[in-house]
Amino acid sequence: MSRRLAGWVEATFRRVTPDPFVLAILLTAAAWLAGLFATGFDLLAVVDAWRGGLWSLLAFGMQMCLVLVTGHAVASSRPMRRLLERLANEPRSPGSAAALVAAVSMGLGLFNWGLGLVGGALLARAVGASCARRGIRVHYPLLAAGGYAGMLVWHGGFSGSAPLKVTNRADLVELLGPDLGSRLDPVPLQATLLSDLNLVATGGLWILIPLFAAWLARRDSPEQIDDVLTQPLVEVGPTIGRRPTVSDSRWVGLLLALPLAMATARYYWVHGIDRLDPNAVNLTLLTVGLVLHQTPAAYGRAVQDAVSGCAGIILQFPLYAGIMGVASGTGIASRLADWAAGASPAGFLVQTFLSAGFLNLLVPSGGGQWAVQGAVVAEAAERLGVPLGRAVMAVAYGDQWTNMLQPFWALPLLGITGVRAGALVGITFGFLILSGLWLAACLYGFASFGLLG
Repeated sequence: MSRRLAGWVEATFRRVTPDPFVLAILLTAAAWLAGLFATGFDLLAVVDAWRGGLWSLLAFGMQMCLVLVTGHAVASSRPMRRLLERLANEPRSPGSAAALVAAVSMGLGLFNWGLGLVGGALLARAVGASCARRGIRVHYPLLAAGGYAGMLVWHGGFSGSAPLKVTNRADLVELLGPDLGSRLDPVPLQATLLSDLNLVATGGLWILIPLFAAWLARRDSPEQIDDVLTQPLVEVGPTIGRRPTVSDSRWVGLLLALPLAMATARYYWVHGIDRLDPNAVNLTLLTVGLVLHQTPAAYGRAVQDAVSGCAGIILQFPLYAGIMGVASGTGIASRLADWAAGASPAGFLVQTFLSAGFLNLLVPSGGGQWAVQGAVVAEAAERLGVPLGRAVMAVAYGDQWTNMLQPFWALPLLGITGVRAGALVGITFGFLILSGLWLAACLYGFASFGLLG
């Protein structure tokens, strides 16, 4: 029954939901209409607010592209693939296979969401092929769903857009505006990603989802896609038949890898981890990726393979920035904050979580979502006396939660595993229900028992 319900939800969602770029256009039109009402139909004021915000997130958009590209490049490196293939031979039962893929995908996703997405997909395929060779009849779409589970915890990890964009004053001003951004204090990771709330909420998911996947494996009948599993994946490596050039030299790669490693070590020595921001995350992943690929040519091909995933970010981020400009420039954000501040602290956090989950269906980018929703949430939290770190995590949890229903970022995984989107969402819908109950309970419980610090 639950599988049929999930299939109906997925089919309905795909039928009524347009392309994310179209959604961004429709949200822009809605922001203009709201701005006209808020300003008493002052068209020029809305135009100026929209134009003022339109290009304000170019640096942020580039940061998000690099988060995707650098994580993808690490996942596609030969050492990472060999590690995943070695892990693939460990499961001895369908349940342990499903649990392993989910647990590893979530662990990689906490480090970098692009790494978790691609690494999870590669592991799901490798486990499926290994089990097929050893006569272990697994439910292959369940393995693919486990490979997508990294997207259920990524925003509570070290590539989470919202937590990383509140660690310094410049990013607060960039995304929340000069007035609100200058009033609020920067939020260290100790109050977001490393907080007691996130350790419980994310740590709990890291236990619950693999256990749930193992339980599903015992209930579902085996389903394998043998024609997919028998086809080898194309590795990123030297082009066959091409003579080596200076780009294939490991020594040339070291000319960049060594300075990058020194800069990375210097950053963590001076700043530690508490003020980590997207630039530091990308510096780390760029260093690791270049070291793993060894040569400039191999790393360049890996990046080229990953760049297509940035198309949505490049197209949509200016529109999200324009929506942010209209919301702050016309007073819409302040009015919405007034409404949100009418709840209790516990109710506010749960309400923020649910609204972020809904908004993720329309804005399937964590960075874009924080740009659209951040000012409203931050101002409401300030008025209620709720620590900004807690409010940031409520947005982060909502954004990652409905990824289990929104397969926008699953395209690389679907291509690697060969699983249909309907089969994937039919399983991740169960992840959605379980994780939603857990995350809402954590937010409400920590607020209700006075654990808001």
